[in-house]
Amino acid sequence: MDHSGHGMDLLPFTLGRGLGWSADPFFLIGCLVALALYGWGVVRLVRRGDKWPLGRTVAFVFGVLLVLLMMCTRLNDYGMVMFSVHMVQHMVISMLAPILLLLGAPITLALRALPVAGKGRTGPREVLLMMLHSRYLRIVTHPAFTIPLFIASLYALYFTPLFDFLMGSRPGHIAMMVHFLAVGLVFFWPIMGVDPGPHRPGYLMRMLELFAGMPFHAFFGIALMMASEPMVETYANPPASLGIDALADQNAAGGIAWAFSEIPSVLVLIALLFQWYGSEQRQARRADRAADRDGDKELEAYNAYLASLNARGR
Repeated sequence: MDHSGHGMDLLPFTLGRGLGWSADPFFLIGCLVALALYGWGVVRLVRRGDKWPLGRTVAFVFGVLLVLLMMCTRLNDYGMVMFSVHMVQHMVISMLAPILLLLGAPITLALRALPVAGKGRTGPREVLLMMLHSRYLRIVTHPAFTIPLFIASLYALYFTPLFDFLMGSRPGHIAMMVHFLAVGLVFFWPIMGVDPGPHRPGYLMRMLELFAGMPFHAFFGIALMMASEPMVETYANPPASLGIDALADQNAAGGIAWAFSEIPSVLVLIALLFQWYGSEQRQARRADRAADRDGDKELEAYNAYLASLNARGR
């Protein structure tokens, strides 16, 4: 497929040109609705005297802004004809934006902000709870599903005709970008562990899940960088006005994919370590409060057990 017509009006890529405003209506409306709903939830909590961590709000807003940056600027136009720019879009939307959105704990906010429906009635909060406890969600958030899906979103998409088919139309391109975001959310949701969910492993298992998928990202990037000819038909004939070589651009795309396999891993690992530390601190405080209430009976029982062993030894 020759996409040279897509970029006839595009000058050679620079960051300034890439950041020019060029809104995709679907993503513009979606991002504005997400910000509005999140803002409504925070305001509702604050008005009734509850607290909501500022850090969560900042993380969610930045996550939405990243999606806006990728899909509502000229980066999206250049991404249609430049593999390297498209790869930046893919990596940010599937790996950086989901992490920030999940750190914003939108499900927790919704459960706290939405009103409880009357007896025998079903409202938005009850529907959300049913979804969280559904068999479907247990399947799509299980690592046996999320890790293969995460990997297939690279290999089964770029190395088959599916990518060229989706890039051939605006609805197909939108569907692909929504898919990238959804895959990132279901992959990182159980790992981040901020919001409640059906699959919530321990911290060590979360780290294993995180690192299970990352090497495949690196291998994918290396495969693109080592290729001796363009591997994706969509980007095989870039517009002459861009002044780029298709193979060099593909090599750059591979380098971006390889680098992004490390960045989210570090961010998530830091978040997990903070969560783990906070969990240990909370458990220690609960143990201290329990000891204060019962006079540390557990310690007394243990000391008595040691004394009985000592007496037997005599």
